[in-house]
Amino acid sequence: MNVFDIVGPVMIGPSSSHTAGAVRIGRIAGALLEGEPVRAHILLHGSFAKTYRGHGTDKALVAGIMGMAPSDIRIRQSLEIAKERGLDVVFGKTELEGAHPNTVVITLKDAKGRTVKVQGASVGGGNILISEINGMKVEVTGQQDTLLVLHRDVPGVIAHVTNYIAAQGVNIGNFKLTRSRRGETAMMTIEMDGEFSRESNEGIEKLPNVIRSIILRPE
Repeated sequence: MNVFDIVGPVMIGPSSSHTAGAVRIGRIAGALLEGEPVRAHILLHGSFAKTYRGHGTDKALVAGIMGMAPSDIRIRQSLEIAKERGLDVVFGKTELEGAHPNTVVITLKDAKGRTVKVQGASVGGGNILISEINGMKVEVTGQQDTLLVLHRDVPGVIAHVTNYIAAQGVNIGNFKLTRSRRGETAMMTIEMDGEFSRESNEGIEKLPNVIRSIILRPE
């Protein structure tokens, strides 16, 4: 257990689960979209669905989508800021079997029509768990530098990526592979013990059969 687990995050809002965690989920969804979002469809499950306005979860999610941190004083005005930026936001409710009570499904779209769909839960103390990205199962906590590598499901890709990371002097702390269907597309989720540079991430995108590589950093 670390100090963060005891005292909680530096944040704006009344609840670490409903505000700080929600901001972090939104930030990851926004980072995964290639362009600036113009539409956000947000479905809330469980206690998120019941109390999202009263606890400011709606403002926190939208703030995160726009790249704000949990301590950003603009969170309170995030819905107005989104409107000014031309971000159309729609909220709804859903029921997800077996999901954590503080779960949200965010679908973002940019001006070029590119989309990303993210399911995540705020699991307490500002901590989060992203469980699905575009329908593929993942396990992303956002507590370490994390690579999400979308690639063609062919032999040798995992070895190319992991050998490249090793050559940068960075240790892999956790690795998970998910694929939509054998021989089609797959995603590596790689949590690293050290910092992974933007230049190194660009190098991964140049490897054979890698479609896209995204680096997520703790704020």
